[in-house]
Amino acid sequence: MRSRIAVTGLGLVTPVGVGREDAWEGLLAGRSGFAPVESFDTRAFSVHLGAEVRGFDPAPWVRRLDAIAAARQALEDAGLDPESVAPERAGVAMGTTSGEPREVERFDDRYLAGELDQVGPEFIGLYPCHMIAAHVARELGFAGVNTMIPTACAAGNYAIAHAVDVLRAGRADVMLAGGADAFSRITYTGFARLGAIAPERCQPFDRNRKGMIPGEGAAVLVLEPLGRARARGARIYAELAGYGLSCDAHHMTAAHPEGDGAVRAMERALADAGAAPGEVSYISAHGTGTPTNDRLETLAVKRVFGAAAPRTPMSSIKSMIGHTMGAASAIEAAVCALAVALDRIPPTMNLEEPEEDLDFVPNAARDHRVLLAMNNAYAFGGNNASVLLRKHEV
Repeated sequence: MRSRIAVTGLGLVTPVGVGREDAWEGLLAGRSGFAPVESFDTRAFSVHLGAEVRGFDPAPWVRRLDAIAAARQALEDAGLDPESVAPERAGVAMGTTSGEPREVERFDDRYLAGELDQVGPEFIGLYPCHMIAAHVARELGFAGVNTMIPTACAAGNYAIAHAVDVLRAGRADVMLAGGADAFSRITYTGFARLGAIAPERCQPFDRNRKGMIPGEGAAVLVLEPLGRARARGARIYAELAGYGLSCDAHHMTAAHPEGDGAVRAMERALADAGAAPGEVSYISAHGTGTPTNDRLETLAVKRVFGAAAPRTPMSSIKSMIGHTMGAASAIEAAVCALAVALDRIPPTMNLEEPEEDLDFVPNAARDHRVLLAMNNAYAFGGNNASVLLRKHEV
């Protein structure tokens, strides 16, 4: 029998709250993380909103060097002392879309200003995306498996899936898994040029939706074998029941027109968990608010869930925190763990005219018994990843 995997700690840095409690309360309250961009001048753009993490001081969670605060938050939330784990048995798996593009932007600004002498040697240690996971490992002294997965907006789920494989194979006792992306001019410009950014608000699944809004954030989950978690008396938010991965193999940016890749990811996750579609209590949608994504996602959900689709609640927290890129599905996985643990579902905000006949949990959080939650993530390149989290019954 393969190992059962427990989620014992959650760390969150989001535009609507920092830390598990603040972020969760913000999402349940329908708090908006959208405001005019402060990171750079947007006067050259026709859109000006973003979902930035404002007023955040990482100092309380950083001991030795600049690392992802969400990682130590998650470890503290799990009640796990890093020194209680053999370093070589503790690993890190992180996902990202862009890595540290702000460092590239800083370098470019100095180059254009003729001030390259102001770019110090720390640049080399900051800009490569693999340094995100490496910095987490150095900060915590984790000397085991260390992996960075850049599968764009599905990267958080991909990192979680990889961590599950490592734990099932017995190659680690504890894995930190999640995703991180910072707000950047490069990312914002790309989506603005695509005409994909909504001018006023993000409205997933609404008939009048006008696009996504870029955001930033990070989330880390502490994963460990269930037996180990029980033995140390850990609080268990949920069990990581299964995952499914796929690629559309269709187009660089456009999803498969029938949602084939998304269907395969969901079906594989259900098979891995030994579950049927009708057993799923809640779906955390990718739900970007772009016309094409939302249409194809609802099509794929209807293909997989059939008659169960209309009665399965599905919501998108991107309506509040925007699209946090590689952090998105990691944040959403943490939200699924909380939904399973606390039997509450966050809403899809700004939903006025649903385009489909599904239950999108419009505009208000809902009390709902959540036994099994599905977290869906779809990315450029056709990368798809679905993760299932199951209620842990004592």
